Amino acid sequence: MVGDVLLDVDLSGEATRLCPDAPVPVVDVSDVRRRAGGAGLVARMLARDGHRVTLVTVLSDDDASLELEGALAGVHVVSGPSGARTPVKTRVRAGRQPVVRVDEGCGRPEVPAATAGMLRALERAEAIVVADYGRGVAANQEIRDLLAARAGDIPIVWDPHPSGAAPVPGVAVVTPNLSEAAKAAGSGTVDSGAGTPAAVAAVGQTLLDRWQSQAVLVTMGEQGGTLSQRDTSPLAIPAPATEVTDPCGAGDRLAASLAVHLAEGRSLSDAAELAINEAAAFLGAGGVASLPDRHRPVWHHSREEDALDLARRVRANGGTVVATGGCFDLLHAGHARTLAAARDLGDCLIVCLNSDESVRRIKGEQRPIVSQQDRAELLLALECVDAVLVFGEDTPEACLETLRPDVWVKGGDYRASELPEAGLVESWGGRCMTVPFHQARSTSVLADALAKVS
Repeated sequence: MVGDVLLDVDLSGEATRLCPDAPVPVVDVSDVRRRAGGAGLVARMLARDGHRVTLVTVLSDDDASLELEGALAGVHVVSGPSGARTPVKTRVRAGRQPVVRVDEGCGRPEVPAATAGMLRALERAEAIVVADYGRGVAANQEIRDLLAARAGDIPIVWDPHPSGAAPVPGVAVVTPNLSEAAKAAGSGTVDSGAGTPAAVAAVGQTLLDRWQSQAVLVTMGEQGGTLSQRDTSPLAIPAPATEVTDPCGAGDRLAASLAVHLAEGRSLSDAAELAINEAAAFLGAGGVASLPDRHRPVWHHSREEDALDLARRVRANGGTVVATGGCFDLLHAGHARTLAAARDLGDCLIVCLNSDESVRRIKGEQRPIVSQQDRAELLLALECVDAVLVFGEDTPEACLETLRPDVWVKGGDYRASELPEAGLVESWGGRCMTVPFHQARSTSVLADALAKVS
């Protein structure tokens, strides 16, 4: 991931009156959201999807840049100095209606230098998205030379900008919207609001020859896109019908999805169709407004087989993965309190659950009382449990080695350093912690009580 980063600020509220000084609405702001924009938004999308992301960019040393770094928590950033103010785009909305956008520091600065670390990161990439927002990163000659050299080896998706640099030759696909494509091609017959399929295809062919890319995907909002490739007829790809309240971020979502699907080995036509559908789904779900703030991590309950994906997703977004383990046969109040306390230590809680065979070996042929499927379902019914990972060994070491949580929690009165798993967890930089164990509430006590009434 390489390109220009911006700080996007969304001010939302209600407008119920006009300003006494001028006939303009007064917006009573009730919500302020700050998020990474430009290449930063693409990086956050990919990280949120669970992919390993390195963002190569330049950053300033002003207050807005500090906000931007916070908004990029969970993304590995390799940056050099920008030599210019951080661009800030502030959008004001009243209800669902945009009122105004205010841009600060969004002029064209000098082309920034590329550090050795930035170039090394690009040399190691398995796929690259170039998010050019006209701030000069994509115009740096060292970066361009390296991208051109790598274009034959890995998929490179180039998202261009009207005031940005031309894509380097050989990239897998360039993704201008219709307005950008028409301007780049110098076409007076196609603009942002109209264009016959033949005219759009002609623009795509012109850009294919001019940019010397492998393909050009001209996007047209609700009309989908037109994919132009060498030696094949242009392919019109429709977009699914979607109710859109805010189109912001659609191009970023499309470029991110394209890169992922190409890296997975899909054909360009299949990748383009999937990317257009995923961009439409992104907008239908609310667009950028649906993305969580860094202060508002949202993790959903997962099925048993999703535990590892959840851990990767949380970690990629800068969160802390907490895990605990046990048999959890006959779930009781002591378990619930211990699990709730464990969940408070991080951003998700994954329970490593002994399988039925494991419980039987440890506790005898009469156990477990409740099957592993039911035990997992009961655990997932608790709000504090985000996922369950079943293991068949007598100890959780192999499960922990796979999961590698940031925090391993057990209930008890002993010290965390005395836990048998302490050395293993500490080997990858994790830590062990204990939470209070409620002695009067245990599975054995509950089983004995049930036996007396049965």
